[in-house]
Formats: sequence, structure tokens, C-alpha cells
Amino acid sequence: MPVELRKRKAPAPAPEPPARKQSKTSKVAAKVKESVKSKTAKSAAANGSSKPAKPAKPVVGDTITLDGFGGEVETNDGTKTTLKALVDESKSGVVIFTYPKASTPGCTNQACLFRDSYEPLTEGGLAIYGLSTDSPKANTTFKTKQKLPYPLLCDPSATLIDAIGLKKSPKGTTRGVFAVDKDGKVLLAEPGSPAGTVNAVKKLVDESEGAAAKEEPAAEEPAEEADEKADEKADDEAKPTNGEASEEKKDDGSAE
Repeated sequence: MPVELRKRKAPAPAPEPPARKQSKTSKVAAKVKESVKSKTAKSAAANGSSKPAKPAKPVVGDTITLDGFGGEVETNDGTKTTLKALVDESKSGVVIFTYPKASTPGCTNQACLFRDSYEPLTEGGLAIYGLSTDSPKANTTFKTKQKLPYPLLCDPSATLIDAIGLKKSPKGTTRGVFAVDKDGKVLLAEPGSPAGTVNAVKKLVDESEGAAAKEEPAAEEPAEEADEKADEKADDEAKPTNGEASEEKKDDGSAE
């Protein structure tokens, strides 16, 4: 009769040793490691690996560099242009009012207020433009329907709108007004209502006219008029007064 061999059971695996508690030294080392990583990240950001800081919004009194400012935009008739080109073409500077969307009630009101005040606002040499993210087609329809006497600028990427500080985050346009003179000095930079934006430009024009009037020298008198007045004065001084005339008569009588 064959002998049956019994299989031995495999020994149970040895239990894992209990996890060691992290010593104070290990904790300090971990903190130091994290601190080094944080400093390295900050250093990399300072060296330009992160996005460059966004330029500050221009404020009244600032002088901006017109070259490249706000990128390229397009007029409603399809002409490519820049803020610098618009300023160069103007006599004394540029006024840009921004509006969220062409042909909407508030924007129509604003555009028509600038239309109705166009002549007095531009007498001093300022050029006026409307600015939005609308397409040339939409702005041309808007301009034609409302009979606007000034061009409308199309800025679909909002580069110029952003540069003058009137871009709404994350998307959209803040209603406002921006003005700059021939030297790049910012004269106006503020949000406002339809009427508020027009009134801001009116105030700017009034102040400019008042300052110009103070600086004008008094008109010089023509030489001929000055000579005539001098001769008249000399004749008046040569004529005897009433008292002198009566004395002369007395003298004449006594001489007889």
C-alpha cells in the first residue's frame, strides 16, 4: 500500500514592524525643504518666468508713450489706424468715448449727445472718436442711422480699450471717456454716464479756452493811432486854460 505524503503548510508571513514616529529632526528637515521650494518658485517668478505685470491705468496728468499704445484698431470704414496716428492727425489732441454696444439705447443716447455738441467741442482742435468692440459693419450702420459726424473705432480685441483703462473684466467695455493732447499728456480718463462723458469734455474745453484767454497778450495799438493820440495830447497841453485865457485878456486891456 503506497505511503501518502502530507504537504506542510507554508509558514505565516512575519508581521510588519510598526511605523516609526517622525522625529522632531525629521519634521524640521521637511519644513526646511518646503521653504526652499517656495523660495525657488518666487525667484523664478522674479526672473520673468511668470507673465509680465499689467501696466497701470493712465490717469489725468500722466504722459503716455503714444508709439504702440493700445495696438492697432480699425475705423468703421475699414481703415487700420493707431492712437498715435489719430493724435498726429489732430490739431490739439484726441477725445475717445467708449460705449459697450452699438445701437443700444444708452450708447445711442451717448453718441447723439456727442453729435449734438460736436461743433463747440471741436472748435479748439480736438478730434472726437467713438470706440467699441463692435465690427466695422455694426458701427457703420450705427454711424449712418444716427448721422454721426465723427468716425467710430472698432477694437474687437479690446487692446486700446484695455490700454486706456476702460475694459470690463473678464469681458466687455465700460462706458467712459479718454482724452490726450499732442504731447501724450492725459487730459481725461474716467468712466461715466452718457451725459457725464459729454459734460466732462465740455468742462475740459471750457477750461482750455479760459487758460488760452489768460495767456493771450493785450493787442498792440497800431503805430498810426498811437501817433495821432500823442499829437492830440500835445495840442491839448499847448492850449491855455480858462484862467490863463482871462489873465491874458487883462494884460491886453492894461496894455491899451
